[in-house]
Amino acid sequence: MSEERRRVLVVEDDHDLARAVADLLEQDGFEVALRHDGDGGLAAGLEGGYDVIVLDIMLPKRSGFRVCQELRAAGVNTPLLMLTAKEGEWDEVEGLDVGADDFLRKPFERSVLIARLHALVRRFERGRPAALVVGGVALDPLTRTVVAHGREITLTPREFALLEFLMSRAGVETPRGEILENVWGSDFDGDHNVVEVYVGYLRRKIDQPDQPSIIRTVRGVGYSVRAH
Repeated sequence: MSEERRRVLVVEDDHDLARAVADLLEQDGFEVALRHDGDGGLAAGLEGGYDVIVLDIMLPKRSGFRVCQELRAAGVNTPLLMLTAKEGEWDEVEGLDVGADDFLRKPFERSVLIARLHALVRRFERGRPAALVVGGVALDPLTRTVVAHGREITLTPREFALLEFLMSRAGVETPRGEILENVWGSDFDGDHNVVEVYVGYLRRKIDQPDQPSIIRTVRGVGYSVRAH
Protein backbone atom coordinates (compact mmCIF):
# COMPACT_ATOMS: atom_id res chain seq x y z
CA MET A 1 0.00 0.00 0.00
CA SER A 2 1.44 3.40 -0.94
CA GLU A 3 2.19 5.99 1.74
CA GLU A 4 -0.36 8.77 2.09
CA ARG A 5 0.78 11.93 0.34
CA ARG A 6 1.43 15.05 2.38
CA ARG A 7 -0.80 17.99 1.50
CA VAL A 8 0.71 21.46 1.16
CA LEU A 9 -1.04 24.78 0.59
CA VAL A 10 1.02 27.28 -1.44
CA VAL A 11 -0.17 30.91 -1.33
CA GLU A 12 1.82 32.97 -3.85
CA ASP A 13 0.57 35.70 -6.19
CA ASP A 14 3.33 35.21 -8.77
CA HIS A 15 1.63 32.56 -10.91
CA ASP A 16 4.85 31.40 -12.59
CA LEU A 17 6.66 30.99 -9.27
CA ALA A 18 3.63 29.30 -7.70
CA ARG A 19 3.44 26.80 -10.56
CA ALA A 20 7.18 26.11 -10.39
CA VAL A 21 6.96 25.50 -6.63
CA ALA A 22 3.93 23.26 -7.10
CA ASP A 23 5.70 21.21 -9.77
CA LEU A 24 8.73 20.81 -7.51
CA LEU A 25 6.65 19.71 -4.52
CA GLU A 26 4.56 17.31 -6.59
CA GLN A 27 7.76 15.70 -7.88
CA ASP A 28 8.76 15.23 -4.23
CA GLY A 29 5.48 13.48 -3.46
CA PHE A 30 3.37 16.31 -2.05
CA GLU A 31 -0.23 16.97 -3.03
CA VAL A 32 -0.37 20.71 -3.74
CA ALA A 33 -3.19 23.27 -3.56
CA LEU A 34 -2.50 26.75 -5.00
CA ARG A 35 -4.02 30.08 -4.01
CA HIS A 36 -2.96 33.44 -5.42
CA ASP A 37 -4.24 36.03 -2.95
CA GLY A 38 -4.60 36.45 0.80
CA ASP A 39 -8.35 35.93 0.93
CA GLY A 40 -8.11 32.64 -0.94
CA GLY A 41 -5.19 31.52 1.18
CA LEU A 42 -7.02 32.29 4.40
CA ALA A 43 -10.17 30.47 3.28
CA ALA A 44 -8.18 27.39 2.26
CA GLY A 45 -6.16 27.42 5.45
CA LEU A 46 -9.31 27.62 7.57
CA GLU A 47 -10.74 24.61 5.75
CA GLY A 48 -7.80 22.61 7.09
CA GLY A 49 -6.47 19.26 6.01
CA TYR A 50 -2.98 20.51 5.14
CA ASP A 51 0.28 19.18 6.56
CA VAL A 52 2.18 22.41 5.89
CA ILE A 53 1.57 25.88 4.41
CA VAL A 54 3.88 28.00 2.23
CA LEU A 55 2.83 31.65 2.48
CA ASP A 56 4.22 34.68 0.67
CA ILE A 57 4.17 38.00 2.54
CA MET A 58 3.24 40.36 -0.31
CA LEU A 59 -0.20 39.20 -1.44
CA PRO A 60 -3.22 40.95 -2.99
CA LYS A 61 -6.31 41.54 -0.83
CA ARG A 62 -4.73 40.42 2.45
CA SER A 63 -1.04 40.27 3.40
CA GLY A 64 0.69 37.08 4.41
CA PHE A 65 1.11 38.56 7.89
CA ARG A 66 -2.66 38.97 8.23
CA VAL A 67 -3.36 35.52 6.84
CA CYS A 68 -0.99 33.93 9.33
CA GLN A 69 -2.30 35.99 12.23
CA GLU A 70 -5.93 35.11 11.45
CA LEU A 71 -5.16 31.42 11.00
CA ARG A 72 -3.46 31.29 14.39
CA ALA A 73 -6.27 33.27 16.02
CA ALA A 74 -8.72 30.70 14.63
CA GLY A 75 -6.75 27.86 16.22
CA VAL A 76 -5.11 26.59 13.01
CA ASN A 77 -1.66 25.35 14.07
CA THR A 78 -0.54 23.89 10.74
CA PRO A 79 3.24 24.39 10.29
CA LEU A 80 3.76 27.53 8.21
CA LEU A 81 6.78 28.62 6.19
CA MET A 82 6.76 32.29 5.20
CA LEU A 83 8.52 33.54 2.06
CA THR A 84 10.33 36.82 2.70
CA ALA A 85 12.22 39.44 0.69
CA LYS A 86 15.97 39.13 0.04
CA GLU A 87 16.84 41.30 3.06
CA GLY A 88 13.85 40.32 5.15
CA GLU A 89 15.05 40.21 8.76
CA TRP A 90 12.39 42.68 9.91
CA ASP A 91 9.85 40.68 7.92
CA GLU A 92 10.94 37.72 10.03
CA VAL A 93 10.41 39.70 13.23
CA GLU A 94 6.83 40.49 12.27
CA GLY A 95 6.31 36.94 11.03
CA LEU A 96 7.37 35.55 14.41
CA ASP A 97 4.94 37.88 16.12
CA VAL A 98 1.99 36.53 14.11
CA GLY A 99 2.93 32.87 14.42
CA ALA A 100 5.08 31.78 11.46
CA ASP A 101 7.25 28.70 12.11
CA ASP A 102 10.04 29.22 9.60
CA PHE A 103 11.23 31.63 6.91
CA LEU A 104 12.83 31.35 3.48
CA ARG A 105 14.20 34.28 1.55
CA LYS A 106 13.65 34.70 -2.18
CA PRO A 107 15.28 33.61 -4.37
CA PHE A 108 15.77 30.19 -2.77
CA GLU A 109 17.34 26.89 -3.69
CA ARG A 110 14.83 24.17 -4.51
CA SER A 111 16.56 21.68 -2.25
CA VAL A 112 16.41 24.12 0.66
CA LEU A 113 12.64 24.58 0.27
CA ILE A 114 12.07 20.82 0.25
CA ALA A 115 14.33 20.30 3.27
CA ARG A 116 12.63 23.07 5.26
CA LEU A 117 9.14 21.70 4.57
CA HIS A 118 10.07 18.17 5.56
CA ALA A 119 11.70 19.49 8.74
CA LEU A 120 8.55 21.44 9.63
CA VAL A 121 6.33 18.40 9.11
CA ARG A 122 8.62 16.20 11.22
CA ARG A 123 8.75 18.79 13.99
CA PHE A 124 4.98 19.13 14.06
CA GLU A 125 4.46 15.36 14.11
CA ARG A 126 6.85 14.98 17.03
CA GLY A 127 4.82 17.48 19.01
CA ARG A 128 6.11 20.32 21.16
CA PRO A 129 9.87 20.69 20.81
CA ALA A 130 11.73 20.38 24.08
CA ALA A 131 13.21 23.45 25.72
CA LEU A 132 16.99 23.67 25.54
CA VAL A 133 18.89 24.46 28.74
CA VAL A 134 22.63 24.99 29.09
CA GLY A 135 23.98 26.48 32.30
CA GLY A 136 21.85 29.48 33.15
CA VAL A 137 20.43 29.89 29.63
CA ALA A 138 17.06 28.39 28.60
CA LEU A 139 15.62 28.55 25.06
CA ASP A 140 12.07 27.51 24.16
CA PRO A 141 11.79 26.75 20.41
CA LEU A 142 7.97 26.87 20.47
CA THR A 143 7.44 30.23 22.19
CA ARG A 144 10.78 31.49 20.81
CA THR A 145 11.79 32.91 24.16
CA VAL A 146 15.21 32.97 25.78
CA VAL A 147 15.85 33.42 29.49
CA ALA A 148 19.45 34.00 30.56
CA HIS A 149 20.26 33.97 34.26
CA GLY A 150 16.71 34.93 35.20
CA ARG A 151 16.30 37.65 32.55
CA GLU A 152 14.20 37.32 29.40
CA ILE A 153 16.39 38.27 26.45
CA THR A 154 15.24 39.83 23.17
CA LEU A 155 16.99 38.34 20.15
CA THR A 156 16.69 39.01 16.44
CA PRO A 157 15.50 36.03 14.35
CA ARG A 158 19.07 35.37 13.19
CA GLU A 159 20.47 35.52 16.71
CA PHE A 160 17.74 33.15 17.91
CA ALA A 161 18.42 30.69 15.07
CA LEU A 162 22.15 30.71 15.83
CA LEU A 163 21.66 30.18 19.57
CA GLU A 164 19.08 27.43 18.99
CA PHE A 165 21.39 25.59 16.60
CA LEU A 166 24.38 25.79 18.94
CA MET A 167 22.37 24.82 22.03
CA SER A 168 20.85 21.86 20.20
CA ARG A 169 24.42 20.61 19.75
CA ALA A 170 25.60 21.29 23.30
CA GLY A 171 28.98 19.71 23.96
CA VAL A 172 29.73 19.26 20.25
CA GLU A 173 32.50 21.18 18.51
CA THR A 174 30.71 22.66 15.50
CA PRO A 175 32.69 23.98 12.52
CA ARG A 176 31.93 27.48 11.23
CA GLY A 177 30.98 26.10 7.83
CA GLU A 178 28.34 23.86 9.37
CA ILE A 179 26.96 26.81 11.32
CA LEU A 180 26.77 28.94 8.18
CA GLU A 181 24.98 26.21 6.23
CA ASN A 182 22.38 25.56 8.93
CA VAL A 183 21.73 29.12 10.10
CA TRP A 184 22.41 31.27 7.02
CA GLY A 185 21.63 28.67 4.36
CA SER A 186 23.69 26.80 1.77
CA ASP A 187 23.29 29.67 -0.72
CA PHE A 188 24.84 32.28 1.58
CA ASP A 189 27.63 34.09 -0.28
CA GLY A 190 28.49 36.85 2.18
CA ASP A 191 31.43 37.30 4.55
CA HIS A 192 31.99 34.14 6.62
CA ASN A 193 33.08 36.33 9.53
CA VAL A 194 29.36 36.95 10.08
CA VAL A 195 29.38 33.94 12.44
CA GLU A 196 31.92 35.62 14.72
CA VAL A 197 29.94 38.86 14.60
CA TYR A 198 26.71 37.18 15.66
CA VAL A 199 28.39 35.12 18.36
CA GLY A 200 29.61 38.45 19.75
CA TYR A 201 26.05 39.80 19.71
CA LEU A 202 24.82 36.74 21.59
CA ARG A 203 27.56 36.85 24.19
CA ARG A 204 26.80 40.48 24.99
CA LYS A 205 23.13 39.62 25.50
CA ILE A 206 23.22 36.30 27.37
CA ASP A 207 26.50 36.29 29.33
CA GLN A 208 26.98 37.34 32.94
CA PRO A 209 29.78 39.77 33.79
CA ASP A 210 32.97 38.06 34.99
CA GLN A 211 31.60 34.60 34.10
CA PRO A 212 32.70 32.39 31.17
CA SER A 213 30.34 32.37 28.22
CA ILE A 214 28.41 29.18 27.44
CA ILE A 215 29.49 29.78 23.82
CA ARG A 216 33.11 28.67 23.69
CA THR A 217 35.47 29.35 20.80
CA VAL A 218 37.19 26.19 19.54
CA ARG A 219 40.36 27.41 17.85
CA GLY A 220 40.74 26.26 14.29
CA VAL A 221 37.26 24.69 14.31
CA GLY A 222 34.34 26.90 15.33
CA TYR A 223 32.23 26.93 18.48
CA SER A 224 30.89 24.70 21.21
CA VAL A 225 28.17 25.37 23.79
CA ARG A 226 28.59 23.96 27.26
CA ALA A 227 27.92 24.88 30.87
CA HIS A 228 30.68 26.34 33.03
